[in-house]
Amino acid sequence: MKHFFVASIFAIASGGLQAAEPSARVPVLAELFTSEGCSSCPPADALLRKLDQMQPVANAQIIVLSEHVDYWNSLGWKDPFSSAQFTDRQAIYARALNGETYTPQLVIDGRWAVLGSDEKTVESAISRGAARPKSAVRILTATRDGNEAVIGVTVDALASGKKDVWVAIADDRDETNVRKGENAGRMLTHVSVVRSLSKAGTVTKAAAFEKTVHVPLSGSEDPQRAMRVVVFVAEFGGPVMGVATERLQ
Repeated sequence: MKHFFVASIFAIASGGLQAAEPSARVPVLAELFTSEGCSSCPPADALLRKLDQMQPVANAQIIVLSEHVDYWNSLGWKDPFSSAQFTDRQAIYARALNGETYTPQLVIDGRWAVLGSDEKTVESAISRGAARPKSAVRILTATRDGNEAVIGVTVDALASGKKDVWVAIADDRDETNVRKGENAGRMLTHVSVVRSLSKAGTVTKAAAFEKTVHVPLSGSEDPQRAMRVVVFVAEFGGPVMGVATERLQ
């Protein structure tokens, strides 16, 4: 099976920008669109784990998200982490970047879409992302309170315009014993699997963003499960202007 599904084809100013010192790592968001039903995806899943653990690009703090699409679900295996929201998000990126949707696909900082298993090309795109200054995003608190995550966030005011502030809650690690489909019989391992992605508000030229955000956690989640929070500033499907991550305590 050919592992792509084609979608229709679709100097952004930002403020609060801080140039990194030579030794500093600039945060770069790497979003992997993947599926457990795709036999080409496990190498990309493994590369995402390497990016997360090894941080191989010298000037970048690589912040990863694994977003499982649902368009493979009718082809033998229903991915338990898949969501139509991530399929829609990938399609919006495709229109914005004049490209296609396929798996595995990595979108770097909302600006470049590359084959998710092509390590050299991925690291090159991450280096380009790290060369761009970012707006300051700060996660002040990230704690569990019963069945919700409580996250304190601040984002500096922009130089112009307005952008949305997004909050992702992700599992640190997940494993699945796939019983059907192209990966039947394989144990697949994933990192930073997004379980929730929601808009927290808007930051503008006139006002910084400062808010305590309450995000529901699924009742099926283990209360002791290791999870992380990723907050980023962007139009939905647009360039990422700032990003930060913290462990959910």
